[in-house]
Amino acid sequence: MSLSPPQIHEQVATRASLRWLSYLLFIPLMALATISFGCVSLLTSVWDRSGRQQHAVARAWAGVMLKIGLSPVTLVGAENLPWPRTAVYAANHLSYMDTPVLFARLPFQFRILAKSGLWKVPFIGWHLRRSGQVAVDQSSARSSIASLGVGVSALKSGIPLVIFPEGGRSATGGTQSFLSGGAFMAIRAQVPLVPITLVGTYELLPIHAYHLRPRPLLVVIGEPMPTRGMTTRDADALTQRAFDAITRTYLHYAGDGV
Repeated sequence: MSLSPPQIHEQVATRASLRWLSYLLFIPLMALATISFGCVSLLTSVWDRSGRQQHAVARAWAGVMLKIGLSPVTLVGAENLPWPRTAVYAANHLSYMDTPVLFARLPFQFRILAKSGLWKVPFIGWHLRRSGQVAVDQSSARSSIASLGVGVSALKSGIPLVIFPEGGRSATGGTQSFLSGGAFMAIRAQVPLVPITLVGTYELLPIHAYHLRPRPLLVVIGEPMPTRGMTTRDADALTQRAFDAITRTYLHYAGDGV
């Protein structure tokens, strides 16, 4: 149904208001929250080498970020979370807000596998380094394999890993092809690969945008994909299964206008 001229004018005015609210209020408050919680995280790292207290700080930071962004998050499919929690959790990557959403809503301790470039960002990088997150160095094939080896060691020690197998944010909101590193680590550690579908974060803060568009968000946990008995030769097939599951779920929920 087409909109009338007054309705179109109202929508344009609303978007302009949200843009200025972002520039003058939302973004400055988010920057202040990141700096403040980053300092607290660094302080806790002095006595907590396990990263558990820093994870709690990150969860608090994430909750504040979402409240500032006026974007409530609903967790769907919590019954699919495996027990024990140790697994590779693979999520689609739509926005800078994906990380706060996952920290805020995944109800367990985990570490993230992310590009090493993030370690150079003040406060965020300091937290990542001191809290035991896993940096992926993509400067060479050897470096990438070494990074995956660190992830496998973390999984074998009982630490769940969260990854973005697309390797970067989507430019269109659609699912991009997946890299097979997550499946490789899951198979090497013989733990499940769990697909996670994020819905709404692209519309909230798409790539190359600098203002927020508040809306409800979803985190949808898919059925775990066992890796028992698999070898690394099965990594590509497992990666495709995860891609298909996330794409199907995203189209289902995004198509409903959530």
